[in-house]
Amino acid sequence: MKAFLLAVLLAAAGVSAQSAAPAQPNSSTKALTIELSIPAPLHEVWEAFTTEPGLRTWLAPDVSVQLKPGGDWLVKFPGSTGGGTIVSFVPEKKIVINALAPDRFPQVRAARTRAEFTFTAVGNNTTLVRLSQTGWQNGAEWDAAYEYLAAGNAQLLAMLHHRFVAGPIDWQKAMASTADKSDK
Repeated sequence: MKAFLLAVLLAAAGVSAQSAAPAQPNSSTKALTIELSIPAPLHEVWEAFTTEPGLRTWLAPDVSVQLKPGGDWLVKFPGSTGGGTIVSFVPEKKIVINALAPDRFPQVRAARTRAEFTFTAVGNNTTLVRLSQTGWQNGAEWDAAYEYLAAGNAQLLAMLHHRFVAGPIDWQKAMASTADKSDK
């Protein structure tokens, strides 16, 4: 079911993971850094990223957001949950999350990384969203999680971009369309 929902997300977004390319890690302090210009005013991008109704327009139909330190910023998939716990935020400027890695990376999931998303207005109708994810440790599982999340987080920002280019996702329609394609 997770694969089905991911297929729905990717099909609905209609973008590739290459849309927002991550920077390579620095050898002294490993950080995953991705940024993308979103064609929308800062307030609208902030609302789409930090509210349940906003997240539902582009990320997934089942989300939980409690915009407060210690609150949830979660995306619920069948059998798994992504996102994390909000550490801090500055309205319309920054949100910091103790991020949950996917279940396939249990050590990374337990230790968590720190994902800081910043939002910067560039003119009236563009917002630069930048992710800086730190807290990476050494080891094969950590390296694999970094590679996986480099593509996954680039896709996350690409989906946010797509939401403002193509409009909100109609999840019932998207899921029905994907189900119809898998039946053929």
